[in-house]
This record gives sequence, C-alpha cells and structure tokens, in this order.
Amino acid sequence: MRSILLFALIALTLVSCKNETKSEYLKSYFTYKDNNNVESAGVKMIPIKTPVGEFKVWTKRFGSNPKIKILLLHGGPAMTHEYMECFETFFQREGFEFYEYDQLGSYYSDQPKDSSLWTTERFVEEVEQVRKAIGADNNNFYVLGNSWGGILAMEYALKYQKNLKGLLVANMVASAPEYGKYADDVLAKQMKPEILAEIRALEAKKDFNNPRYMELLVPNFYQEHLCRLKEWPDGLNRASKHVNGEIYTLMQGPSEFGISGRLAKWDIKNRLKEITTPTLMIGAKYDTMDPKAMEGQSKLVQKGRFLYCPNGSHLAMWDDQKVFMNGVIQFINDVNTNKF
Repeated sequence: MRSILLFALIALTLVSCKNETKSEYLKSYFTYKDNNNVESAGVKMIPIKTPVGEFKVWTKRFGSNPKIKILLLHGGPAMTHEYMECFETFFQREGFEFYEYDQLGSYYSDQPKDSSLWTTERFVEEVEQVRKAIGADNNNFYVLGNSWGGILAMEYALKYQKNLKGLLVANMVASAPEYGKYADDVLAKQMKPEILAEIRALEAKKDFNNPRYMELLVPNFYQEHLCRLKEWPDGLNRASKHVNGEIYTLMQGPSEFGISGRLAKWDIKNRLKEITTPTLMIGAKYDTMDPKAMEGQSKLVQKGRFLYCPNGSHLAMWDDQKVFMNGVIQFINDVNTNKF
C-alpha cells in the first residue's frame, strides 16, 4: 500500500512539475518585453524611412523564439496580412516566433499617395528596415512570401541574403513574362470559349470597372486558380475588401488573370543561382502559375527544395493546407537543426 501511495505521490509531483514547466514556457513565449508598459497583443507600428519621407507599417508579433523569427510577406501588391492568418495556429503550435505585416500602402499601414514609392526596390528596403526593427539576423531570420510577396522575398534575398537563415517562396515564379504566358497559353484555354471571348473584349476596351469583368473572372478563374474552397476564408474575404486597388493596378494590372502593370517585365530567373540561402519553392497543381516552373526554380538556387501541393491553387495555404503547412514547418525545422 505504501509503495502505491509513493508511486502516486511521485506521479503527481511529475505532473505538477510538467504543468509548471509548460506554464513557464507559455509565459515566456507570449512575453514580448516591449519598451513601454502597455501590452498591445504584439501589434507595433514600425517607422519606415523612404525617399519621400517617413511612414509607419503595421506588424503583429506572435511568440518569442530567439532561434526562429519568420516574417510573412503578403501578396497583391497592396493586399493585407489578413489572408495569411491561417499561419497563426500552425506556427504557434510549433513555438515559432513570427510576424504578420502590412506593407506600406496596405490597409493597416500608412497609405501615402506618391506613386514613386511603388517599386520592388523600395519595398526591399522596407523589408530590411522591418528586419532590423524585429531584431532578426542570419541566425534566425526566415522570410515567407506568397505571390507578390514571393517576388519581394526573392528580391530581398538577392540583395540581403547575408541577413537570412531561410527563404520560402510560395506560389510565385521568378519571371512575370512566364506568368503571363502560362495564363494565356494554358489557363485561358481551360475556359469556355464564349466566357474567354467576353473577358478579352472587356480587357480590350479597358473596361475593368465594369462589374461584369469580375462577374466572369471570379467563378471562371479565381475560384478555379486562386482559392478552390467552396466558401472562401474570412481572412481572404477581408483582405479582398481591404486591397488598395490603386497600387494593385499600378503594379500588377487589373486582375490576377495575367500581369500588365509595372511588374510585367520583371524577371530574375537567371539570377536565382546567386541565392545561397536554403530555399523552399512551393507550387500547386491548380495555381495561376506553372508548378513545374517553381520546381525548376528549386534547382536553380544553390540550396533548394520543392514542395508540391496536389490539391492546391494560388493560395495553397488554404485549399491544400495540410500538405502546405507540413512542408513549410518541416523545412523551417530542418534548416533550424542543420538537417537541410
């Protein structure tokens, strides 16, 4: 009887210690040590210097982990962090420190009107300033960019990879002309001819504000290649409502169906060989871009891996979530433990 009581006491002590350890870990993970006494759930407006003045960008920090700090780069350009909120549960379960972030011009950040700000080069300098503000360096800094965010991530790596631990490019090819060609030669041909003809007629007249344009694109393109979930996630719906259309159109063009803005001739494919940072390229079967091109990119960088999402589209983080998140988490853990 005494041995049973002793065993029970030991077990209770171990459980108590385990719970106390877990409690201490959680307390540490969610303590951000801000410079003031007001806690703001990790939200911080970071000052950004630009050629035309100083502005602020919105960021939100999750967790505390000196070994892994991940900056999420949303697409658009000028969408918002909201459609990337799906990372919250996955990354917090892993104990990663990560940051949601609205780039300058996006809904939760300052929105200056000077059009000279909307260049890839200027956005790269913005990311570098955000990196410094969050205290990340090449021992812990990971950049994960989706769509336009993938362009920004690759461009950042080409200039500042000395500050990177890992690079993740989700659903973005390294050549805008290839993106446009795939839309014309492959995806357009999957539409019904009469639907495509009406879309092209509206585009020829530049009648992009005509409600009919999106009435045609949403069911025939967006729901096929942007997000294939029957009901779009709340975060994606909010991001869509909050997009800065002026910046989006200026840089991307009027829609996701090809590219015609300032980014139309962007192409760094022949420079991928310069990237020595461990890199994950992510492609999906139903993406707006050719997944084979993204697989090829993983072989052009010096330390690459490819993740294929067989049920995913441009937002595979949502419509092929298990494959996407498992692959992303595995990559980050492998790089962090030198198993990559």
